[in-house]
Amino acid sequence: MKFTRVQNYWNRQGLIKYSFFIITAIFAYQAISIHSQELENTSLQQKALAKAEKNLTQKATRGNILDRNGNILAISLIQQKINLDPTLIQDEFIPMLAEALQMPFEEFQSKIEEKRQASSGRRYLIIKENLTLTDPIIANLKKLKRQTLEVCQSKIVAPSKTLLDRAKTLVGIQIDSKNQVEVVRCKNQKIAGVALQSSTFRYYPKAESISPLLGRTNNENVGAFGIESEFDSLLAGSDGQAKITTNKKSSNIYYQAEVSQVLHQGEDIQLTIDADIQFHVFNAIKKSAEFHLADSASAIVLSANGEILALANYPAGDPNDHQSYDPEDYRNRVLADKIEPGSTMKPFTVLLALEKGVITATEDELIDVSKSIGHVKTNRDVRRYGDAITVKKILEKSHNLGTVNIMERLEAQDVYKAWQLLGFGEYQGLMPSIENPGVLRHYSTWGIIDKRTIAFGHGPMNTNLAQLARAYLVFANEGSLPNLKLIKDEEEVELSTQVFSAKATNRIKEILDTVASMKGSGYRSIINGYEIGGKTGTAEMVIDGKYDKDIKRTYFVGFSPVEKPKYIMAVRLDYPKQCFTLWDPDLGVRCQGSNSAAMTFKDAMEKILNADASIQPTSAN
Repeated sequence: MKFTRVQNYWNRQGLIKYSFFIITAIFAYQAISIHSQELENTSLQQKALAKAEKNLTQKATRGNILDRNGNILAISLIQQKINLDPTLIQDEFIPMLAEALQMPFEEFQSKIEEKRQASSGRRYLIIKENLTLTDPIIANLKKLKRQTLEVCQSKIVAPSKTLLDRAKTLVGIQIDSKNQVEVVRCKNQKIAGVALQSSTFRYYPKAESISPLLGRTNNENVGAFGIESEFDSLLAGSDGQAKITTNKKSSNIYYQAEVSQVLHQGEDIQLTIDADIQFHVFNAIKKSAEFHLADSASAIVLSANGEILALANYPAGDPNDHQSYDPEDYRNRVLADKIEPGSTMKPFTVLLALEKGVITATEDELIDVSKSIGHVKTNRDVRRYGDAITVKKILEKSHNLGTVNIMERLEAQDVYKAWQLLGFGEYQGLMPSIENPGVLRHYSTWGIIDKRTIAFGHGPMNTNLAQLARAYLVFANEGSLPNLKLIKDEEEVELSTQVFSAKATNRIKEILDTVASMKGSGYRSIINGYEIGGKTGTAEMVIDGKYDKDIKRTYFVGFSPVEKPKYIMAVRLDYPKQCFTLWDPDLGVRCQGSNSAAMTFKDAMEKILNADASIQPTSAN
């Protein structure tokens, strides 16, 4: 039999061959694919889970700072800003959006067009910021975002091709291009490209009156200085970290959080500060610094148990103003500056002498002031007081020579130990990062001049204003000295050191009552209806390593009531340049503690006492 090939034999044979190869390849691919899928099944699940996972950060809220009565001194508030994407905002909404933002339409439209045409590549526009949650703009915007408008959009498109055109294209035949046409489509839409973004900011209700103590936070909401920095770890808390993953074990719960770091909200800190007393003290030192043309002023008020009721400094900056900043406006001069306290130390020299029995401080005891002792010369007012004066007169008139005469009767070692017990040269532990403990040199290094000058607050010692105020607490505690406290803690055990006997301390306290009288140097601290005890002080400031007799620092440290002191206050003015006599307000006189710091004390303490219902004024001073 003779076989003959049919027509198109080779074409058919090739078709069968190629079909066989294709089918074989498909089976091989499927077999390999299924096998690979089984091997990598776990990996694919992991990849799927990884895509379903999401890391979540829970931001901690910074704690508040409160005064002793629970009044807020620093708080974290929520503010909002409005962020626009002008490329997404529909033109139909622009007039309504301008109205909601309380902006003139032309101004707003100009900003939108300017941003749309900008070549910087930044699409976003912060149109409003620092808005509170109650700002009417926020309410307007939320209302607008719920509304819909008919928005029409045009699009240039080519017309649909006919079936014949498509067939020609498939076989490679060129067809004539047709003109594009504009198509307009309209539908109801909500406004796009408008976002409300929330953030927290630190707010200080008392502004500059307490800013050097509180400090402020930086742009990252981290304490930069002051209480905010000192206790940042407590106030800040710590953010929480969680991983959101799918839950395969339950058909009802699709996601569960795996907490990797627990959220700890910032803790509140309550200070011993009384916001009302702080306000009165700050206003008093500000007024005094401006009136006396002083470079700066500072003051501290203590309760009898050592709690700090006010700690004020001037000049001071407003921590709510983030546009301007000067480090000097946040300097806590009460704690950070070391000073020579001058004559405010004389009561302790006399008190130690009475404690040691080298004087009696009675009305009939006279101290010789007729002869100079070293560089301390006989006062020109010998004719007024005579060659000998009482201890009471020495403190009343702040008599240097009389004080040095008393110091000559004491041992250097006893003076050093007493000053050490009073806390001079020691940290108080209030704010260690800024606190300057001052210096109290060991008595073994003292020379004759050192022992004499320390009698009136110079020589081998310097201190800060808080230490000086604390030393005066012995007059409120019958010779005992409590620790200073800035943080309110009801469970804290109150510790105190007995420095002097109650008998000796009360005697000197009686004398200090007369200092704040028309007979004493503190006559301008007198407050009608209240008993005041205290001591003035004046010290030359060191400029370029040398004392400058024309540049002085003035002080007054006082307390009230005298019999049982409730408030102890220390005031300091740096380089007051303008002072006047009491009897003639226009008659200038050189500045001393008596005519500058004492006046500041009176201004503040009078308001404090008048506001305290537990202290009743008397008819006599």
